[in-house]
This record gives sequence, C-alpha cells and structure tokens, in this order.
Amino acid sequence: MTIERLQTVSSLLEETDARLGAGQAAGAKVWQTSFSALDKALSGGFRSGELVLLGGAQAIGKTTFALQIILDLAATGHNAVYFSFDHDNHTLIQRLIAMEAAEIAGPMGVQLKNVREAFEARYRREPTIEGRLSDTDGGVEAVEALRELGQRLNLHNSKSSDTDVEAMRAVIVKIAQDTGQAPFVVVDTIQKVHFEGPTLLSENDRVALVVEALKDLTLELAVPILAVVAGSPTSGKRMRIQDLRGSETVAVPADVVLIMNEKFDAVARHHLVYNLASAERFHNWVVVSIEKNRSGVDKVHLEFEKAFKQARFNPDGGRVEEELIDERIFVE
Repeated sequence: MTIERLQTVSSLLEETDARLGAGQAAGAKVWQTSFSALDKALSGGFRSGELVLLGGAQAIGKTTFALQIILDLAATGHNAVYFSFDHDNHTLIQRLIAMEAAEIAGPMGVQLKNVREAFEARYRREPTIEGRLSDTDGGVEAVEALRELGQRLNLHNSKSSDTDVEAMRAVIVKIAQDTGQAPFVVVDTIQKVHFEGPTLLSENDRVALVVEALKDLTLELAVPILAVVAGSPTSGKRMRIQDLRGSETVAVPADVVLIMNEKFDAVARHHLVYNLASAERFHNWVVVSIEKNRSGVDKVHLEFEKAFKQARFNPDGGRVEEELIDERIFVE
C-alpha cells in the first residue's frame, strides 16, 4: 500500500544519523565514468535514483559510449548490466575486447575488425579466443581481464517481444542478491522495450510510459539507469531534445539528458569556412551536450575524439571551445 511509504521528517533524520554513524552514505551513491570531463560536469558522475537519457543520430556512437562506461565501472569494482535490444551478446563482447585491448596496449591494441575475424569459424584448429588473438597487441590480455571481471559485468540479450521493465527489474534484483551490490544499468534502446498496453497507443505514448516506468525503477532499486534513445535529427541541424523519438514527453521524467552530435554538424559556420583543416578534423570528434540536469548545470558541451577502430572514444575530452549553432550552414 502507498501509505507504507509515508515517512516523517524526524524519522528520516534519525535514519540519516544511523547510516552516518554506521559509516554509510546517507545520500545518493555516485558512479564515476571513464570520462572525467563528464563526471566533473555532473558533479561526480551518475547517481542512484537517476534516469539518464542518451540520444543521438544513428551510428554516432551511443552504444560505444555506454559500453565504455560500464566496462570502466566493472574494472573499478562496480556491478553493471547492459540490456541490449539492438546487438547480440557476441557483438558486444567483441567491442569490449577491443576497448580493453586499447586500455592495455594503447593505439597499437588489436582493432575491432581483427577481433571480429577471430570469432569466425575459419580458425577451426584453435579452440580458444585467446589462442586466436595470440599474435595481436593486447588481445590475450584483454580477454583475460574480461574473464577476471566475473559477475561484475553482465550482458542481457533483450527482446522486444518479452523484455519489459518488470523483466529488467527481476534481473537487476537477482544481480544485487547474488553479488550484494546494486548494478549500474544500461538500456539500449528505450523504443524497443516491450510494453503490454492498448494496441492503439502511439509510439510517443508507449515510449513515455516506458520512460516513466524506468524512472520509478531507479527510485525503487536505488540504481542509476542510462537509457539510449533513438533520434531523428533534422537535416542541417544539430540534434536536440526535440529530435528524440517520443520527445513530446520522453525527457520529462529524466534527470539528465545527454545528446551526441558529430562536431562538424554542431559548430558555427565561421569555424568551418575560415579554417578548412579544422573543419575536416571535426569529423573525428563528437560533442556530448548536457541538455538537462536536475542536479546541476546544463547547457554544457563536451567533446571526445573517436577511436572507432578500437570500438571506443578517447576518454580524455574537455569543454568545446568553438561556438555551437542549431543549423549547419556550411555544405561540403
């Protein structure tokens, strides 16, 4: 019953003192990412009870960004679970191997295309993935590092036909029970989450209900949820909140909204016209804009360099120095 959730201020303060006296945190737990500039802008990182939306055009790197975050979290002792509606688990593990190899061997680490080739059946004489990557830089070490993560990093092969928010809740609860630690959660993508409801619901209405249910889940289980949102950017403009599919209501329950754009599509015209060398370089960078942030500042624009051959971004990003505009006037 809802009356059971009623609490007086005095009892809440007593509970706070009890937690502090036991050496526990009384406020939200913070999960730091591998992107220090993002953590700084978000006053430490993602928080328990927060729903974070990550939007961007197709192939901009949303899945890569989210995978890189959970890999770093798992490597630093946290639990994480990735609900993937768009990629099978073997596709994800290939990306994770390439990411980890880059952490180990730097730019010389085995590239994603070589990791994919190692998963093919043509290597019939070598029965292990370590053996197939034995002649690569960082490949074997990357696989060993992923094996050592044990139960901390989980991939869920989600399906639009049956994986709804309640199914996610059961998975999250099981991970917490098995490990004694609540996981960081990624949902990729919101539009494909299963929803039992009237068949006449529009996509906007269905997505809005899913987002509201995810927000309730963050509060109930005290976990952060990073949810990837498909977008339909208008040609000639950088993507904004209004370009998210279901955007009429999708951003309302969210605590943080991050929008990814290729830097070339986001900067003002004069940066492109008068410096063509920089204009070409901008294709290799993405801009991550904090469009909404209930816990701090918004309208913050950060940039990170692509390293997609190794299925990752360079985490050493920073603030965008150039002026951004909504429309890209320059045409190649």
